[in-house]
Amino acid sequence: MNIHIRLLDENDPIVISQAFQEQGWAKPAEQYIQYLTEQQNGERVTLVAELNGVFAGYVNVLWKSYYPSFREKGIPEINDFNVLIKYQRQGIGTLLMDRAEDVILERTDTAGIGVGVFSDYGKAQILYARRGYIPDGQGIHKHDRYLKWGDETIIDDDVVLYLTKKLS
Repeated sequence: MNIHIRLLDENDPIVISQAFQEQGWAKPAEQYIQYLTEQQNGERVTLVAELNGVFAGYVNVLWKSYYPSFREKGIPEINDFNVLIKYQRQGIGTLLMDRAEDVILERTDTAGIGVGVFSDYGKAQILYARRGYIPDGQGIHKHDRYLKWGDETIIDDDVVLYLTKKLS
């Protein structure tokens, strides 16, 4: 088993989009073209994992997080972390996270990440806890606002708990 981690390049958007489409997820090539543009502008780093030369997953490092608390504190965010279902539980996600944390450590000693709050995100919640990520203490967040006691919302992919980790 040969896992290779590299930067996103111009050949990836269509390949990635098709791979996710095959597992029933809508991730348009335009999303990855935007990632490539932002990477070229120094706004993000997109790391791509290949298993035996075949696309298996990716992760982003956002230097300026969309999440207000991270943005205000200058905490880079590990974002949009995905490993194709057929390649999960083979160490690919761990290697992507290791590399993302190494990229962040070149600039600062704290990494941030957001995770969904319902069961679809259970594997990610466990992975992040095992890696030493802890809640940032701000509670859950949705669409640029912190949810407070008494608020009502629809639980979907946009309801997120943000976590941080001191890197060493």
